[in-house]
Amino acid sequence: MTRRARRIGLPLLAATLMTPVAHAATRPAIFPAPTEMTLAPGTVMLGRAVTLVAASGTDPATVALVESILRDAGVATITRRTSAKGDQPHVILGTTAAAIVRTALSGIAADDHVEGYTLTVDPAGAGTITLAGHDADGLFHAAQTLRQLVQRTELPAVTIRDHPAMPVRGTIEGFYGKPWKMAERTRHLDFLATVKANTYIYSPKDDPYARDRWREAYPAGTLAQLGTLAAAARRNHVDFVYAISPGPSVCFSAPADLQAMQRKFDALRGIGVHRFYVALDDIEYKKWNCDADRAAFGPSGAEAAGKAQAQLLNAVQADLTRRDPQAPPLIMVPTEYYDAKETPYKAALRENLDPRVVVQWTGTDVVPPAISVPDARAATKAFGRKTLLWDNYPVNDFAQTTGRLLMAPYARRQAGLATELTGILSNPMNQEAPSRVAVTGVAAFAWNDKDYDPERTWTFAARELAGGDDRATAALLTFFDTQHMAPTFGSQPWQEQAPRLRALLNHVRDTLATGDAPARGAALADLARAADDLAAAPDTIRAGVADASFAEQSRPWLDATALWGRALQQTAAGLAAADAASPAAARYFADARRLAGEAAAVQSIPGATRFDGPIRIADGVLDRFVADAPELVVMQLPHSK
Repeated sequence: MTRRARRIGLPLLAATLMTPVAHAATRPAIFPAPTEMTLAPGTVMLGRAVTLVAASGTDPATVALVESILRDAGVATITRRTSAKGDQPHVILGTTAAAIVRTALSGIAADDHVEGYTLTVDPAGAGTITLAGHDADGLFHAAQTLRQLVQRTELPAVTIRDHPAMPVRGTIEGFYGKPWKMAERTRHLDFLATVKANTYIYSPKDDPYARDRWREAYPAGTLAQLGTLAAAARRNHVDFVYAISPGPSVCFSAPADLQAMQRKFDALRGIGVHRFYVALDDIEYKKWNCDADRAAFGPSGAEAAGKAQAQLLNAVQADLTRRDPQAPPLIMVPTEYYDAKETPYKAALRENLDPRVVVQWTGTDVVPPAISVPDARAATKAFGRKTLLWDNYPVNDFAQTTGRLLMAPYARRQAGLATELTGILSNPMNQEAPSRVAVTGVAAFAWNDKDYDPERTWTFAARELAGGDDRATAALLTFFDTQHMAPTFGSQPWQEQAPRLRALLNHVRDTLATGDAPARGAALADLARAADDLAAAPDTIRAGVADASFAEQSRPWLDATALWGRALQQTAAGLAAADAASPAAARYFADARRLAGEAAAVQSIPGATRFDGPIRIADGVLDRFVADAPELVVMQLPHSK
């Protein structure tokens, strides 16, 4: 039975199909937020049978995806036809180049942007749903919007015209520490498709054949795995970009090193990879790796490094174009990849680098607390082109993130950045599935930065992980709140820790300090419910999350959350007992201290991240409240006679 059938119940579904009922059309929640959405009167019920009309030349994989979406929505019979006939709902799909698609749009002007699409739901007759892509990518994105629409029992009459604000949207697997497994990468590519992302850069720092031993050919087995991964990316309409990191040992002026890079790219081209990247980050750039570079570029230094890097990159770009005039441009990340201050290195790169080469930039800092349009405009000036933002969130490979999953909403990036950036790529965590929370926000912002809502997108990410289950969604949001902090390399995080829990605990503190007996009782009851929710959240997540890898990769954090939830339960019981002058308060508080100690001792999975250490759960908020609780209410002792 499909999820949709379970949700509304088969008897109710049958009754609805037999008895037409007038319902008000409500605006659907679609993520990323569409560029334009217009409601009209009426609704369409898919029912149990649908006619599917795919225009000639439509990608078979997209047709199969639409069929899968319809079956998950409760459609039992899908009849394939070449024209719109019959008395059951129709789904028509194809690009706007197809006459049948243009006819189905009934005069509606189709979105004409790259990757754009137009989706209409017309209640006339039995109902027609039209998916019209400006191109094959746009049609694929339309199918992802349909996937969200059919989660409702009835589809509102709606016209959606939509396209991305930024050309490049996705992730760069660019962290230090344990790389993702191939299966995790495949799942990540499947996920990227659902949020309309279009780019994945393979750049794990700990792949020896991409960095330390970059001149060496990949073993045949590894190369085959990368080919399988590239095929999965194509299936998901995601550009698979291969990044090489030669900086620690490259001789910029050596023809042999250029040839070694070309051989590496040739091998990857043979398995279906057609876009490439040269990473020159995190290297010593004021010291040559070979005497030939000193002879070619003079004494080492920032300016000379900029010239040397530009020469190599220009040669690589020229070779890519020579092999395929339609090849997408080379991407690079410079050694000075953050801030937009004028320097000799940036000036040399700007003046010498082929204008076709795409430059990545991490913002005003390595991990910037905010990025504004003026910041990006300054980067455009510094590098001589609009940059591709490498956003170091939610990556957790630096010391300040020890013991943390970073799952706050993607925020503090200014609407309007699409005017100064070519796109945004998130650098995710070592934990792939938990990374999806923030990456969903990155993709949604890059698609439509002007209408992006961090909190609503955060909730959508939870619902997607929960497979639409309400209890699991609520539990995930409770858990996310305990991992809300977003550190930087400085002392101040750019997202506060546990804002929802903090607000509740501050309310309890204030009410105990100033409230009367009924107010204190109500506040303590709220605390007890929150403690129950926190304690129960891990088991609810494990049972309800749609992808088991989320629970697996979050295991120690879920374990610690359960213990902290029990500690808060005992704390709530202790406060209630103390408020009632019960001597049981001391026992409750002692149990809370013991459980808090056990929770604080839970360790991260050895080797899973660059820095191992104790797990942190709402640190600075929850631990402080549990520690302070015995002093918040002092029992009135009976007077001795």
